[in-house]
Amino acid sequence: MHLLYNFGLVLFRVLLTIVSPFNHKAKLWIKGRQNILNQISDSLSANEKRIWIHAASLGEFEQGRPVIEALKKNFKEYKIVLTFFSPSGYETRKKYEFADYIFYLPDDTPGNAEQFIKLVQPKLVVFIKYEYWYNYLMKLKKNNIPTYMISSIFREDQIFFKWYGKWYKQMLEPISHFFVQNLKSKELLNKLNYQNVSISGDTRFDRVFEVSEQNTKYPLVEKFKNGKNILIAGSSWRPDEEILINYINSNNHDWKYIIAPHEIHEQNINSIERSVHKRVIRYSKLNKTNADKFDILIIDNVGMLSLLYKYGNLAYIGGGFSTGIHNILEAATFGMPVIFGPDYENFQEAHDLITLGGAFPVHNQTDFNNITNQLITNNQLIKEKGGICKTYIEKNKGASLKIINHLLNSKYVIDT
Repeated sequence: MHLLYNFGLVLFRVLLTIVSPFNHKAKLWIKGRQNILNQISDSLSANEKRIWIHAASLGEFEQGRPVIEALKKNFKEYKIVLTFFSPSGYETRKKYEFADYIFYLPDDTPGNAEQFIKLVQPKLVVFIKYEYWYNYLMKLKKNNIPTYMISSIFREDQIFFKWYGKWYKQMLEPISHFFVQNLKSKELLNKLNYQNVSISGDTRFDRVFEVSEQNTKYPLVEKFKNGKNILIAGSSWRPDEEILINYINSNNHDWKYIIAPHEIHEQNINSIERSVHKRVIRYSKLNKTNADKFDILIIDNVGMLSLLYKYGNLAYIGGGFSTGIHNILEAATFGMPVIFGPDYENFQEAHDLITLGGAFPVHNQTDFNNITNQLITNNQLIKEKGGICKTYIEKNKGASLKIINHLLNSKYVIDT
């Protein structure tokens, strides 16, 4: 099985190399890993103590960010080495101020894993949520390096819990401690005889709460708002945009709209602009003179969305008709109801907020129209449902503090 795993990694790289001339993300993935071990060797300074933190992509990074910053604060003598698997994380956060070194993670081959760990020599390792790389984990185990999984969530349909998943269960063995989001995850790990498990909750609550407390302002967006209510569509995919645009074109409500597409390439932005029948402008073309003259604002950059939600009254979160919903907590923390498509099964916060009455799943255009009309024609109802979301965030923050306190008192603790 190990040979098959390693062969699969080689095949994956070959396929990405083939498609890279035609796919921007694949091109970044390949280019970012060229001579990566030499880059790491040349970058690291001698005689340093280091903590290695790994995130798959931007979403996982944001999830782990409160822990990264708490580690930086509490373990001041240690350098933070941050790695990413995906370009969406690395390219967006390659200048992140709380990490001393930021790299793409070299391919998970036995040789790469051994050389990477020999170069970095981490005293402590943190993987965020989902990442399980066999060769890295086995090398960490061999070298007795404390390794933590934070904000993990486990489900019965994962391969670890299948009769044919014996080989994959090995990847859980090197983990010194699991910090999981819920009781179900703990129970599943307990069934595999892992008792090194704590229910800490989801560190994303801490991150989105921190964002909501920031005083960052976007004056041009404030002028665009011009005292009107705004529906913000965050991380929308094409199916989401079609539903939203159909709604915008068919109603005369005195609202404004902000669309932050997941895909911000020219073709998609052009498609949105051509489809809407109201006054529309891109953020890159917004200025003091024209900002208040439009009904629809398209965000054609990456990095603004989480703070933009502060200007909204109602949020539609994309991904529910394609890859699975994006982060609904980023909107909920600003005290607004959230709407999303039907693919939310693996997101505990979606289930919770639906039950509480702050979130609304939709399955088609009719659902979206009915729920959106119900909300935007009743300001009191929007405030009530938004309050539910805000309270939910405040009640569930604190996971980062639990993790840091555990590390400070753990048998694996490193010198501070």
